[in-house]
Amino acid sequence: MIHEHLEIINEEFYADRIEPAKLDLLLADAWRHFGTHFFRYNIGFLEREIRLVIPLRIRLSEFLPSKSQRRILRENSDLYVVCEPLDVDDAAEQLFNRHKQRFAHNVPTSILNFVSPNAGASPCDTKQICIYKDNELIAASYFDVGYGSTSGIYAMFEPSAAARSLGIFTMLKEIEFSIETGKDFYYQGYAYEGESFYDYKKRFRGSEAFDWHGTWLPF
Repeated sequence: MIHEHLEIINEEFYADRIEPAKLDLLLADAWRHFGTHFFRYNIGFLEREIRLVIPLRIRLSEFLPSKSQRRILRENSDLYVVCEPLDVDDAAEQLFNRHKQRFAHNVPTSILNFVSPNAGASPCDTKQICIYKDNELIAASYFDVGYGSTSGIYAMFEPSAAARSLGIFTMLKEIEFSIETGKDFYYQGYAYEGESFYDYKKRFRGSEAFDWHGTWLPF
């Protein structure tokens, strides 16, 4: 349901470099980015429906993993986890091509639709989390690091390993990095009002939602 008297927001800009403190300010005002393209919008299309966009973040001082999230961490404790600067290699591209087969609508063409090819080309301090099983890349996620916040960009996983909930697992690892490095907020991105494919982003303790009037409220 679209609220009456809602001012429609649909803005964008391009930037080759955003410093960490500036990124914090952009994230706090509900901006997102894919590569050098920065954007924010409060109305989105979900198949044939128009939905209100809900930007989400986690106040890390209030975060605790839920019972199911603790189970995901425990069940994936056999995997090898690497956190490193952004560097999209052939293994990541191949994983993306398998992962995108899960989508029926708006299927992306390349992981480079979402992130720059390497850390030197990224406008932000962007890192990746790579998950390996028996030396095989089975999941990867990408996130920005600001001065006091971090922001998830994209995650992908091996479809045959869907039972492991690797998308949630990589988010939990990004949150873990954020807490260990003393950040205040982790931005998990946009969701929609009502039920949607993005509801997994709503299931984190300490979450807040942006009201599109400059205020973050407990979600």
